[in-house]
Amino acid sequence: MSLLTKINSNTAHSRYYQALMDIIKGFKLWRLALSLGWFDIKLRYKGSALGPLWITSTSAAMTATMGVIYSSLFKMDIHEYLPFVALSTVLWGQGIALTLSDACQCFLQANDTIHSIKLPFFLQALRTVFRNIIILSLNLIIPIIVFILFKVHVGWNALFVLPGFILWFINGLAVCLLLGCICARYRDIPQIINSFIQIIFYVTPIIWLPQQLKHHIAYLVYNPLYPLIEVVRGPLLNNGFNGTIWIYALVYSMLIWLVSGYVFIRARGRLAFWI
Repeated sequence: MSLLTKINSNTAHSRYYQALMDIIKGFKLWRLALSLGWFDIKLRYKGSALGPLWITSTSAAMTATMGVIYSSLFKMDIHEYLPFVALSTVLWGQGIALTLSDACQCFLQANDTIHSIKLPFFLQALRTVFRNIIILSLNLIIPIIVFILFKVHVGWNALFVLPGFILWFINGLAVCLLLGCICARYRDIPQIINSFIQIIFYVTPIIWLPQQLKHHIAYLVYNPLYPLIEVVRGPLLNNGFNGTIWIYALVYSMLIWLVSGYVFIRARGRLAFWI
């Protein structure tokens, strides 16, 4: 083995080790990440009477409007459609879409902290995910109220939502590392991601039911966001455990983890200079 090969091997091993230690140290500081996430929310709504509940009230108004209008357009029973759209819009808007958008700014928004205090980069990913978990939790009151009003019985199938949320949590961290690194280097990417979110919204069953595709429903699994949202939404709509959906969700998740790990290992040493 040549000297150059040994140097490259040692460098690659060092990058891997430092990235792994960064993640471990970041997890150890989860309480700090949670506090920072909550502080971000308080700072964002400083001086507001309702605070983050403004998001909840806006989502409630949009859900009610969409439920009435689209149930008429699609000629669907509002008792079936409104619980679906109430849950779907919250999981999409305050779950998937918000995570993708905030992940782009994961490190950019923390540039002052990163430059002034030596903390693990992974802490900023945890901070972003915890912040979004709090916002999502506040907005879940909307589908809960709709379920109560329309007497939707969830049952024991709701227990399957727990592994779904765990998968979301892990994927959220991976997406923050992936998009956070890429967007720190290329500042045009956030605009591309926001455009992608708007486009993918219409091809994902959020305001329309999967059954409306009829015999084309089998193609939905090729939309990566469909299995990922269905592992959480399905159990709450009494769809039970769907093995096929979970297989696709895990496959897409593993791809996200692999790409995210590779990008973070390669970019970690230069992140502070990019932001």
